[in-house]
Amino acid sequence: MNKKFLSLLVLAGMTFINGCTNLNEKVLDEASVSGLSDKEAADGILAPVYARLPDIFLHTNYFALQEISTDEAILPYRGGTDWGDNGIYLAMHQHTYTSTDPNLRNTWNLILQGVSRAITAINTLPNLNDPVTRVYLAEARGMKAYYGLLTLDLFGLVFVKEDATATSTILRGEQAVEYLKNEFLAVEPVLEANVGPGRLSKGAVWGLLARLHLNAAVYRDPYAAQFTFKPEDMDKVVEYSDKIINSGQYQLSRDYFSIFNSNNHDNKELVFAVDQRAELNGHNRMAYFSLSGDQFPIPAYPNANGTDGPAITPDYYRTWVNAYAPKDPAQADPRFYKQNLSVYSNPADSCVAEADFNINRGILRGQQYGLIRRNGVFLKCPDGKFKVAKLYHDTRNKPTLAVDFTEQIDFTVAGSNYNTGYRVEKYEFSKKSVSGRNFGEADIVIIRLADVYLMRAEAKLRKSNDAAGALADVNTVRASRTASFAPPALTTMNLDLLFRERGFEFYWEMLRRSDMIRFGKYEDKWTEKTNADRQKRLFPIPQTAIDGASNLPGYLKQNAGY
Repeated sequence: MNKKFLSLLVLAGMTFINGCTNLNEKVLDEASVSGLSDKEAADGILAPVYARLPDIFLHTNYFALQEISTDEAILPYRGGTDWGDNGIYLAMHQHTYTSTDPNLRNTWNLILQGVSRAITAINTLPNLNDPVTRVYLAEARGMKAYYGLLTLDLFGLVFVKEDATATSTILRGEQAVEYLKNEFLAVEPVLEANVGPGRLSKGAVWGLLARLHLNAAVYRDPYAAQFTFKPEDMDKVVEYSDKIINSGQYQLSRDYFSIFNSNNHDNKELVFAVDQRAELNGHNRMAYFSLSGDQFPIPAYPNANGTDGPAITPDYYRTWVNAYAPKDPAQADPRFYKQNLSVYSNPADSCVAEADFNINRGILRGQQYGLIRRNGVFLKCPDGKFKVAKLYHDTRNKPTLAVDFTEQIDFTVAGSNYNTGYRVEKYEFSKKSVSGRNFGEADIVIIRLADVYLMRAEAKLRKSNDAAGALADVNTVRASRTASFAPPALTTMNLDLLFRERGFEFYWEMLRRSDMIRFGKYEDKWTEKTNADRQKRLFPIPQTAIDGASNLPGYLKQNAGY
C-alpha cells in the first residue's frame, strides 16, 4: 500500500460511524493497517461517508431549517430564559434569518463534510482489491449526490469535485439538476437492494430520483412567481415511485407510530433513513425536543426529561380541526394522537407499573399527566407502582403552573410561557436514554413508502390533473393505518387537499419547508410570520463560507436578498 493511500485510509477510519449499517469503526495507522483485510479496510473507508448524517439531522440543524421556518413548528423564547439563542429561532420562523445564523452554518458545514468524506472514499476505495469495493464506491458516489441534493434544496447550489485536491465547480439551476440526476443514475445499477434503510440502496436512489424530479421546477428557478412542472419530470416521478412500490420490498405500516418507534430499523415502510441504533451510539433527540421539562418518560431515569422546545402553530393545528369537524381529530385520524397512558381516559388509573408506563404519542394537548419527581426520585404508590398525576412546571420553579398545553402560542410574553403550544411526540422516547439527549435509537426517516405514494399522487395531479389516480394513492396510504382505526377515505382530490394530506402524514419529518415552497405557500402568513419575500425560499450561504472563499474572487456568491 502506498503512502497516499495510507494517509487517506487513516483519515477515513478515524471517524465514528454512527450513521452506517454493519460497518464497524476502525482506527487505522501505518503500523496496524497491514493486519487488515481489504474488506475491513473498505468498511473503514465507507463508514465516514454516512457518519455525519445523525449530526445533520440533529434537532437544531436540519430540523430547525425545515420545520421551524414553516407553519408547522414555532419555538418562542420560553419564559424569557430558554431557547432565546440571540433570536435565531424567532428569525427562522419569521423568515428574517441571516448569513450569521449558527444553525445554518452548522448544517452547511456538516453537509460539506459529508461531501468531502465521500470524495475521500471515491478516491481511496479503488486501491483495494475486494469485490465489495464496487458497491461501496457506488454508495459513496450516491451519497455525494445526496449531500448535493441537500445543498441544492437549502442553498440553491451543488459542489462538484472528483479530485480531493481540486477546487470544486459550483452548479445551480438546470445544470445542478442534471448533474444530480446523472450521478444517481450512474450508481443505481451497482447498488444492492437489501442493505437496510441505513445505507444507500436501489430503493433509496429511486426515492431520491423521484424527489429530485418532483422538485426540479423549484430547483431550476427557485424564485419563480409560478413553477413550471415539466410533464417529463412528472413521468419520472411516477416511474421511480412505481419501481419502489412494485418491488414488493416495502410495505405501509398498519400502526402509524410504529414507524417512529425505537426499533423502527426493521420497519418495512422505511426506504432510506439515518441509522440511529443503540449499537451505533444513536442520539436521535427528536423525542425530547418538544416535551415539557416536567415530562419524564422513563421510570428508570429521573434525569431524562423534555426541554420545552418547539410546538405546532395554531394555524397547522386548525388544518386538522377544519378537516374533521365536528369530530375531534384524535377520534378521526390515528396519525394525530395515540393514547398510551390510561389515566387520560380513566383518572383512577394513577398507579402504573414500570413495564406499562409509556407516554402518549402524536400531538399532545391540554393537561398532561406523568411521573411525579420529588428530590430527584419518582413517587410510588403503596403497591410499589409509579404514581401518575397531573404535572406542574416544578423544574422551572413554577409549581402552580400546570403542564397544560394550550393551542395559542406566539412571541408575546404570555404566548411564550412554558405551557404554550401543543407539543409533538412522534418519535418514541428511548427506554435507554439516561438524559433524553443520548441513545435515541429510532432511525430518522429520510424516505418512506407513504411519501412515495404521495409523490406519485402529486405527479399525477401536476401532469394531467389525474384526480382519480391521485385519490387512489392517497387513500391507499390512509387505508393502511388499521392498527386502531383507519382515517376515513377521501372522496375528492386536488393540490390543496394533497398539501393538507402531506401535512397530516409527514408532520415533524423535515419535509414541510420543501413542500410549502413547491406548493406555493411559503410566502403565506401564519402565526408570527408575515414576510412574503420569495428570495427567502433559499437560505443565505453562511458568512463563514463566503469569507473562507474570499481568496477566490467571484467564486462563492451570496444568494439574492442577503
